[in-house]
Amino acid sequence: MSQPARPAGEGRRRRRREPHEPHTPHEPHGTVTAPDVAVVVLVCATSEWRALETLCPEPARRRSPFGEWFLMPEPPAGLATAVVYGGWGKIAGAAAAQYVIDAFAPELLVNLGTCGGLSGHVARGEVLLADETLVYDIVEQMTDPDEAIAAFTTASDLSWLGPAPHPSPVRRARLVSADGDIVPSQVGALRARFAAVAADWETGAIAWTAARNGVPCLILRAVSDLVDAAGGEVYDDYGEFERRSLEVMDTLLGVLPAWLAAWRRRPPGWVPA
Repeated sequence: MSQPARPAGEGRRRRRREPHEPHTPHEPHGTVTAPDVAVVVLVCATSEWRALETLCPEPARRRSPFGEWFLMPEPPAGLATAVVYGGWGKIAGAAAAQYVIDAFAPELLVNLGTCGGLSGHVARGEVLLADETLVYDIVEQMTDPDEAIAAFTTASDLSWLGPAPHPSPVRRARLVSADGDIVPSQVGALRARFAAVAADWETGAIAWTAARNGVPCLILRAVSDLVDAAGGEVYDDYGEFERRSLEVMDTLLGVLPAWLAAWRRRPPGWVPA
């Protein structure tokens, strides 16, 4: 996604009150006291979590080592669902994914959020279903660089969905991740080397961690902004990016029940390949 100019050390996902400061009486770090949870929805960017403060203001926020989390008051598709802030970037993405797998033991891990699109190859607002993820900012200069990329490439087994049509309109795509917004000068290389249409910060780490644990993972990301060789359309307007984050999260929360209903209808005995 795109990044406006900011003072050194201030990432675009920061805000005046970080989400690790809870709203309401909270639990100690590392404690999860909740009914059995079937689904965990992991949310990464601070702008996306701020959107949930508008879209889901009622549930009491609880606390984890990574920030706030809450239980959806009306379980979508009848599945008890926890929504957890994990933090931005690959380190937080992987660590939070492992934490929620250990703490909640969900039958399905979902990641909802924004992504930046490569202009001319995807439309703003388009919802992408990640059938493969990879991490592209690995720089291997001693052995085979393609082998290093392959080591952190994850194919998601989505066979439980069955044939199209899917529960809501999506485009199946490979999502590529890096600890950084899309650099305009790299747009051509991302297309040529990885056939990328969109990029984000966390999905490569989340999908990789879920696969290592044998936990099914559903990643839905909507394109919040476009980048081309000349620059990013919101790189100088963080307020606009936050507004678009609200639109994205509203859309994704709206379709979540249909996707979880499809998960409930998965073939008996299905396990990820």
